[in-house]
Amino acid sequence: MDEGDFTKARSILFPRNVLVGHGVLGQIPEVCRDFGLCGAALLVTGPKTRDVASEKIEMRLRDAGYDVHSVVVGEATRENLDKVEETAREVRADFLIGIGGGSKIDLAKMAAKDLGVEFISVPTSASHDGIASGRASIKGEDGPLSLDAKVPLGVVADTSVIVQAPYRLLASGCADVISNSTAVRDWEFARKLRGEEFSRSAYSLAVYTAETIIDNADIIKPYQEESVWVAIRPIIISGISMSVAGSSRPTSGSEHMFSHAMDKLCPGKGLHGEQCGLGSIMMMYLHGGDWKRIRDALVKIGAPTTAKELDIPREKIIEALVTAHKVRSRFTILGQEGLTQEAAERLATITGVI
Repeated sequence: MDEGDFTKARSILFPRNVLVGHGVLGQIPEVCRDFGLCGAALLVTGPKTRDVASEKIEMRLRDAGYDVHSVVVGEATRENLDKVEETAREVRADFLIGIGGGSKIDLAKMAAKDLGVEFISVPTSASHDGIASGRASIKGEDGPLSLDAKVPLGVVADTSVIVQAPYRLLASGCADVISNSTAVRDWEFARKLRGEEFSRSAYSLAVYTAETIIDNADIIKPYQEESVWVAIRPIIISGISMSVAGSSRPTSGSEHMFSHAMDKLCPGKGLHGEQCGLGSIMMMYLHGGDWKRIRDALVKIGAPTTAKELDIPREKIIEALVTAHKVRSRFTILGQEGLTQEAAERLATITGVI
């Protein structure tokens, strides 16, 4: 190869500042100033998170001289995305702040991309690893769509706020990160069999986050701020691994395809991370790995490991397993043909999911 022949290049975008700890919500004006953000801020929030965090943030920003506006939205749907973008244009927002759980942050990061402005992620709960990622899940007619979005300029995660959220959300976030255990196996599987592009750095980050949650499962308990402190960092780093990879590959494999199939078959029954946890138990069995270790960690954290715990009929679990391979064109342990009815029933039974 002659000098200069190598032309491969890729930009990797990360959050420039991740602020985690007790009471850090009050430091948001300083974070904005450090980033050189000025002018009008649009707070993307929900009815509940407005009382928990948005009003405090609005007051702090106004005191610091910012022109602050708010838009209250619900789920991450196209309709609500349009509402956020329309409001941002009306108030001529210079930057957005997504405040809340996954849906508000997803709406803010997607709107920020569409509008060409920056955004800051302020989680008030930690139900999945999208807090710091450049991916957004927006609900379409056929279920959630995973889309490229804006990587947050910064993340401000106040553990004293997050601990007030229902513990089920944190347990779900932990389950989502644990499911990286099978996502990375699917990714490596695709690299070996299909020559798929692979990032050792992203792979290592995803493995590290899953192992950190599993190793600390004993101390992740309901309504203890220390538990939030232990869990939130790997949840954030899991999202960052997607930025390193340039895709969701290190954190999304066959277990996520199972979860997306469940979203279509039983919408509203299980949280995203809960379903990924169930999926990861079963997919690890298919990979020949230690699926019991995943199950036991989920039990310790308090995340569901059976369909019964989520009030999901056994036949829906089987149907999701049979159809999961069709959810997206991503090569995983499920292959191109998927599981037969008999294989799916046997898998769910052996792992105790049904």
